[in-house]
Amino acid sequence: MSRWRPPAEKSTALITPEGHARLKAELDDLWRARRPEVVKALAAAAAEGDRSENAEYTYRKKQLGEIDRRVRYLSKRLEALRVVDAAPSDLDAVFFGARVELEDADSGDIVRYRIVGPDETDAARGWISIDSPLARALLKKRIDDELEVDLPGGRRAFTLVGVDYTSG
Repeated sequence: MSRWRPPAEKSTALITPEGHARLKAELDDLWRARRPEVVKALAAAAAEGDRSENAEYTYRKKQLGEIDRRVRYLSKRLEALRVVDAAPSDLDAVFFGARVELEDADSGDIVRYRIVGPDETDAARGWISIDSPLARALLKKRIDDELEVDLPGGRRAFTLVGVDYTSG
């Protein structure tokens, strides 16, 4: 069985200032705190002798590889990202960074989402990727516009009832 995997689809290279700061902090923590700890533990495990039967050495080597992969990814991704820190000129339409309120056409429930970059999605907070089907359907919509979206749970209909660009 081959290890080859098809390359991931290109994601939109936009990010909010908060998301950018979080990724930079993660990179800094990995490079300055976690990696030196793992290298020190790896050196200690290597000094114990036979590496072929040394579980600690094997574990630390794998952990170091994971950290290095994430550092490499974050370094490249941070260079490619464009920080969007200003609201659009048309505050009545949905664009990147918008907080939206939608009314479910079937149940009448109100749901709230924020459209963010793919690197900062958080389902618990209602932050959805600009690359998601719902966000794509919402782009350029205005209050009282209706939309239908194919979601994993099936086709759903919504009405846009609110758009906001304030932070918080």
